[in-house]
Amino acid sequence: MSSTRISKNPPQGGFFRFGPITARARFPFPRRGRRIGHMPDSLPGFGFWLLLADWIVRIGALLWIPSRTSSAAARSWLLLVFFVPLAGLPLYLLFGHPWLSRERVARQRLASQVIREEQAPLAHLRWTPTGDGADTEMVPLVERLGDFMATHGNRVELLDDYDASLQRLVNDIDGARHRVHLLYYLMFDDAVGDRIADALLRAAARGVECRLLLDAVGAKRGLRRYARPLRAGGVRVEALLPGGLRWRRSGRMDLRNHRKVVVVDNSSGYIGSQNLADATFVPGHPNRELVARVEGPVVAHLEAVFASDWYIETGEILDVALTLPACDNDVATQLLPSGPAYPFANARDTVNALIHLAKRELVLVTPYFVPDDATLGALRIAALSGVQVTLIVSASNNQRLTALAQHSHYEELLAAGVRIALYRPHFLHAKHMRIDDGIALVGSINLDIRSFALNAEVGLLCYDRGVAARMREIECSYLADADFPTLDDWRRRPQWKRSLEGLARLADSFM
Repeated sequence: MSSTRISKNPPQGGFFRFGPITARARFPFPRRGRRIGHMPDSLPGFGFWLLLADWIVRIGALLWIPSRTSSAAARSWLLLVFFVPLAGLPLYLLFGHPWLSRERVARQRLASQVIREEQAPLAHLRWTPTGDGADTEMVPLVERLGDFMATHGNRVELLDDYDASLQRLVNDIDGARHRVHLLYYLMFDDAVGDRIADALLRAAARGVECRLLLDAVGAKRGLRRYARPLRAGGVRVEALLPGGLRWRRSGRMDLRNHRKVVVVDNSSGYIGSQNLADATFVPGHPNRELVARVEGPVVAHLEAVFASDWYIETGEILDVALTLPACDNDVATQLLPSGPAYPFANARDTVNALIHLAKRELVLVTPYFVPDDATLGALRIAALSGVQVTLIVSASNNQRLTALAQHSHYEELLAAGVRIALYRPHFLHAKHMRIDDGIALVGSINLDIRSFALNAEVGLLCYDRGVAARMREIECSYLADADFPTLDDWRRRPQWKRSLEGLARLADSFM
C-alpha cells in the first residue's frame, strides 16, 4: 500500500499535495498580500446573474404583458419571453403592443370629432334602413365605430379586371380639373408606377392640385424612385408612418397604413384591394383584385379619410366638404375606416357583427385568414346554425408562415360545416364579404389579426341588392376555378405538417 506523503514545501496560499494526486484544501487564512475578508471566490459568478436576470424578466413579463395585450397575443408573447427572456422582452417592447404616439391619437380623435360635427346638418343625405334586416343593426354600429353615417344616392361599380381598373384610374386622373388625392400602401417602381406618376405629373402641369400619400414601408421602392421627380413637378408627396429616427413620433415600428383610396375632383373615388403595382410584382403570384369605383356623397367621405391621414401625418388641415349631390343610382353606402388610433378594434367588430347577422348565406374572400378566437367562433356558430358559409382563399400564398397558420384553422371550420374554396389560377388578393343578398363589404381589410389590430384599413359597406348580386357573380367566377378540400382529405395531411401549422399558429400575434 502506498503511503500518503505531505510535501515539505506546500504551495503558498494553503494547499496540500497528496502523493501523485493534487488536492486543494482551502484554509481560513488568505494568500500573502491580500486583505482579510476579501474572498472573491465566494461571490456569485456570471451564470448566477444571468439566471437571476432571466427570472426577473420572466416574472415581470407575466405581471405586465397580460395587462397591456389581448389574452391570445399575451400567450404568444409570454411563450417567447419564457423561452428566450433576454431577447423576447426587447421584441415585445418594440412589437408587442400596438401603440401610437399621443400626437397621432389626439389628431385622430380631433379628425373623428370634425367628421361627426360636419355630418350633423346633412340629414337629407342620411340613409336609414327600414324593417328588421341586418342593415338595421349594422348602420348605427358602423357609425359609432367609424364615424361615418350611411348615405343614399351613390353609384358603385365593382371592377375585378386588374388592368382595366388601373386604366380607369389613369383616365379619371387625366380628366381631373381641380384635385387628385391618392392614398396607397404599396407603389412599385414598375410600369404601373410609371403610368400613375406620369398621370399625376400631367395633372399637376394643368394646374390640378395633386397629393400622394404612401406607406413608408410598403411603398419604399415607389418613394425612392418617384418622390423627387413628382415633387419637382408640383405633386405633394408624403410618406406615412416613417421609420428611422422619426419612429418615436409615429408609434410601434411595424404599424402600417394599408389603405387604398383615390379621390378625383370630389366626383369619383376608388376603394379596394389593388395597389399601384403590376399584377406580377410578387414573382410566381400574379394578383387578382377587387376595386369599387364610386360616385356620390360617399366620395366626400373618402376625401375625409384622405384628409384625416394627411392631417395626422403632416399637421396640415385640408378644406374638405362632406356633402356632395346624390347620383341617379340610389345605392346606400357607409364607410368604415379602422386602425390602432381608434378606441376599438372596429374592423374586427364590424366583421364579427356581419357574421352573426347572416341568416342564409355568408361568403368571405381574403388572401390572409388568421382570425382571432372571436372571429373563428363566430364563423363556427354561423355554420352550425344553418348559414351556408363559404370561405374563399388562394391556393397559393406569398407568406409562408401566414399560410401555415391559416391552414391550422381549416379542420375546425370544415368540421363545423364551412365550405373552403382554394382558388387556383392567381394569388387572390381581393378582400370582400357578402351577407345574404343585401350587404356587401369591399376594401383593404384582411381577415387576420394584423388588419384587425395593427393596420390602418378602410372598408365600404353597400346596403344594396344590385351590388350584392354583382359580388355574387364575381364569387362564382372564383368558385369555378377552385378546389374544395373535404374534412377527411384535410385530416390525412402528414403529421409533420400539422406540427408546423401548430407552431405557426402560436405566432399569429407576430404576423
